[in-house]
Amino acid sequence: MDGFKVIEIKRSVFENNNKEADRVRAMLKEQKTFLLNLMSSPGSGKTTTLKATVARLKDEFKIGVMEADIDGDTDARAMEQSGVKAIQLHTGGMCHLDAGMTEQGLTEFGTEDLDLVVLENVGNLVCPAEFDTGSSKNAMILSVPEGDDKPLKYPLMFSVCDAVLINKIDAKGIFDFDDDAVVERIHRLNPNCEIFFISAKTGEGVDAWCDWLRAQVEQWNG
Repeated sequence: MDGFKVIEIKRSVFENNNKEADRVRAMLKEQKTFLLNLMSSPGSGKTTTLKATVARLKDEFKIGVMEADIDGDTDARAMEQSGVKAIQLHTGGMCHLDAGMTEQGLTEFGTEDLDLVVLENVGNLVCPAEFDTGSSKNAMILSVPEGDDKPLKYPLMFSVCDAVLINKIDAKGIFDFDDDAVVERIHRLNPNCEIFFISAKTGEGVDAWCDWLRAQVEQWNG
């Protein structure tokens, strides 16, 4: 006789998080603050890309950056030196941020006077894709050395992103990377995803990415 209940914990966690994320999004919309959730694997060039982005937009928008890591404060220090407001979020060993953690960071940070906040999520292609942070848009960085097959291996990450930045294109002469293949694989998962080929190191392609982000911020805050 089966006298026990089966509780779907994961489903419950996601449902509760999604409700919290919608509430965070509504709060940010009311404040006219755009939140970009930036994801990638470790070493893809998130911080370098973010510094290049900030350099182009900081005279137009009041920008803040929330750096999420398991430990350390290297990235927050780097962003503060770039001339924007920065805060470090320690996840206590967790490999992602959820909406509740994001809201806690936003509350401590203070967003009322900011047009654009970037959440640099924990370096991971799995867990961050599963949790809605309450962001206005999601973006991710795929670096050339990681290979053009990543959409096949981590489909959810590419499915939830509004924009994908293919970084380190200056290294394509060293690595076997197929531009057409990666675009086809991403669009098969996510037809509306915007794709930008950039080199955060040389600046190639960064202006086009910033044009897209600028338009998103203006539309959200308009």
